[in-house]
Order: sequence, then C-alpha cells, then structure tokens
Amino acid sequence: MQLSPSQKSQYEQDGYLIVPGFLTAAEVTLLHSIATGDNALKDNAFDLSDQDGKRTKLTLWFTPGDDTFGLLTRSEKMAGSVQTLLGEGEVCHFHSKLMQKEPKVGGAWEWHQDYGYWYKNGFLYPDALMSVMIALTEANQQNGCLQVLKGSHKMGRLEHQFAGEQQGADMPFVEEALKTFERVYVEINPGDALFFHSNLLHMSAANLSDKPRWSLISVYNLSYNKPFREKNTSCITPLQRVPDEAIIASEAHGLSANTDFLKKENEITLNVT
Repeated sequence: MQLSPSQKSQYEQDGYLIVPGFLTAAEVTLLHSIATGDNALKDNAFDLSDQDGKRTKLTLWFTPGDDTFGLLTRSEKMAGSVQTLLGEGEVCHFHSKLMQKEPKVGGAWEWHQDYGYWYKNGFLYPDALMSVMIALTEANQQNGCLQVLKGSHKMGRLEHQFAGEQQGADMPFVEEALKTFERVYVEINPGDALFFHSNLLHMSAANLSDKPRWSLISVYNLSYNKPFREKNTSCITPLQRVPDEAIIASEAHGLSANTDFLKKENEITLNVT
C-alpha cells in the first residue's frame, strides 16, 4: 500500500487522514483475537480517569518485537505510510497502546493534543510525530468514537493541564476552536486506519453502548526528534521493517511478558508539571 500525493496533501491540510480497509479482514480477526486473549496485555493494563471519574483502560509498550502487533507496527504499509506523511527522516516507533473502552463504563478522553503529552516528554518537533489508530472493533458515536477538529493542528501547541488523570487542553482556546473548526466524528470500521498529527485537537466521549470499542494506536517519530526527558530509546531507533505478509505468515502470538510495558507510576505526564 502506498499513499497518494492527494492523501498526503489532505493530511497536511486537515491534520488527519482516514484510510478505509487498511487491514485485511484476516489481519483484523487475528489482531482482535490476540488483543482479547493476551494475558500479558491484560496484566499490564492500567486505567486513567476522566473528569467524571470514569476510567479508560489501556496497555502501552515501547519496543516493537516479533509478536503480531510488532510485525504490524513494523510492516511496510504502516511504516511506509508514516514515512510518506512525515517526510524525510528515519521512521522510529515511540510506543503503541491498546485502547480498551468497555461497555457502559469506558471513560472519556478530554479535548487534547497528543503533543500536549509529548511536549512533557521533551520532544522539540511536533511535526515529526504522528499517531496511527487501527480500529479492531466498530467505532461510532454510541461507543465513544474519536472526535477531531479538522485543521486544528495549525494552531500549534496549546497549554495543557490535568483533567482527571489526563492532560486537557486549555479550555478557553478549545471553546474558540470549536467555533472555528469543523468537528468530525471519526466513525470507522474494523481494519480502517486513522493517521493524525500530534497537534490535532481531539477527544472521545464515554462508551455508553453495550458494545466494547477496541483500537490499537501506534505512535511514530523521526529519529532527529530526540527528547530530553524520555528515557526509552525506541523513539530514536530506526525501525527494522518487515513485509506486510509477515503479519499473517508469522506464527501468531501476543506480547512477551518481557516487553517494555509502561507502568502507570512512570508516566511522565503524571510526574512533570
């Protein structure tokens, strides 16, 4: 898969790009089965509460390995698409996280920019960072899909402060942005991909439906963007890419217990003001 010049232009203009059918049905089935059955993922999950006390569960790790998730994040279609959108430089994997928004109890993510978090990790260049969300289940307004403000990445970084245990963008600026930019509900199907800029304002509501919303979000960085606080070196280590076929061809397995998972108490944004 290779993104077109028009797709790159759309990403630069809007701050995000949706690619339907990015994964095959077989890849989605495989990844979902591992995500819901992997004990290492379950054992290393932690919650972050929103302003209403509802909790969203996630599992975050840094170095991509030879497990099925690692092969996906290192695949040509993932890394190559990121390369097209970010431009020149060596593509590195900062981290991936499995988002587990459970029925009825899954909390919201407040309005924020991802760079509101990563600024505190000490990254200097927001244009060298981006996220790729892969839907493992259907995402819609009922189960708390992502909402984005189209073109808001052009505002630059806003100040962020605690909103529950999360980082929320400065609300007077968010309120003005809501008057200025189109709000888009990113309703996507399993296997669809959303690429988005680190300064794009986005949020997601609580899951009030009776169905879970699971997604994988992989964050990429260009190697020249060296953070001065972040100690994990995966974000400046060029990826060893693998063919797309490796995702299915390799023996399916989940993450190792030795994976460098993030522990909640080590999350920089909970410790740096």
